[in-house]
Amino acid sequence: MSDLIFLDSAGSSIMPAEVVDEVVGHLRRETEIGGYRAAAERRDDLEAGYGVLAELFGCAPSEVAFTDSATRSWLTAFDAVPLAKGDRVLVTEVEYGGNAVPMLRRAEETGATIEVVPSDRHGQLDVDALDLDERVKLISLVHVPTNGGLVNPVNEVTAKAREVGALVLLDACQSTGQLDLSAVDYDMLVCTGRKWLRGPRGTGALVVRDDVRERLRPRLMDHSAAEWTDLDRFEPRADARVFELWEFGVADRLGLIAAARYALAKGLDVIEAEVGERARRLREGLADLPGITVRDLGERRSGIVTFTSDREPAVELKDRLWRENVAVTVSQRASTRFDMTRRGLDEVVRASPHYFVTAEEIDRALERISRSG
Repeated sequence: MSDLIFLDSAGSSIMPAEVVDEVVGHLRRETEIGGYRAAAERRDDLEAGYGVLAELFGCAPSEVAFTDSATRSWLTAFDAVPLAKGDRVLVTEVEYGGNAVPMLRRAEETGATIEVVPSDRHGQLDVDALDLDERVKLISLVHVPTNGGLVNPVNEVTAKAREVGALVLLDACQSTGQLDLSAVDYDMLVCTGRKWLRGPRGTGALVVRDDVRERLRPRLMDHSAAEWTDLDRFEPRADARVFELWEFGVADRLGLIAAARYALAKGLDVIEAEVGERARRLREGLADLPGITVRDLGERRSGIVTFTSDREPAVELKDRLWRENVAVTVSQRASTRFDMTRRGLDEVVRASPHYFVTAEEIDRALERISRSG
């Protein structure tokens, strides 16, 4: 039995056996009959996957697109939002670096502006501080940041955005698989498979609501996203699959579908409660340790727990814990520059216990964290 205490599901979690079996089994089948025939055998299962993810996100199957990562999902959705000089894009103070860079790049190209919405006293987006007018074309809303446990309000933001016709692009990378998203309101959502959902790396999804799809202009389209109808004409698909590419890893997609089924079978409400309880135990235990400062913000908190030590720099503490079989990671300023700069932080240790982590393992991790470096 492994002695590993795994506290890094916000990075890349441990896949259930059912997911591994699905991926490996299909790869083996490809070695027997080739990729095309193996995929044809699973055509119905792949098609059913749209309904599985629709249940996970509380949307229609027509609103689901599969991708190879959250990055691909986010870039595809953001690139499809029309922007021009004078348009405004609003972001939270916990905006992720992987989103910020392409936004800044498009701002350079189009003359649009990127504006940061202030946080409230709890550290989450201040809904009352939203400065909205008809120039606001998009709100980039990180649901759960990579560097802390807060959960941003979504439905309140979306309701206000609709008053001026702005779109809400929800980064659900750190909430998919640990929070129940079925009642969350947004226009577009992106997620990855490898984190809390416990799917394979190289998988992701994009949700685009049917009623906003016509407002978007996807540029990266191939012959699965659109039909080549005449020598000089094409017809885009009339669903979210207009954002998909023809080529994909069939084994990985089947693994993602299996991971979503696994989460749904356990129950999203059960997962949210169990992850919350483990994070609470870890957070409270850290707060009791001398020299340790818990850095999480937010009125509502998720399964991400961040902290710093007065005795060890974050990277050195992470490396020591790895040697002691405690898997954590470090979140650095460049990943959430607005927030970390505002709080005067360069790096924090990030722990993210999933429901499969036991109370006894959390207590053992706390004991190892408490040791001087």
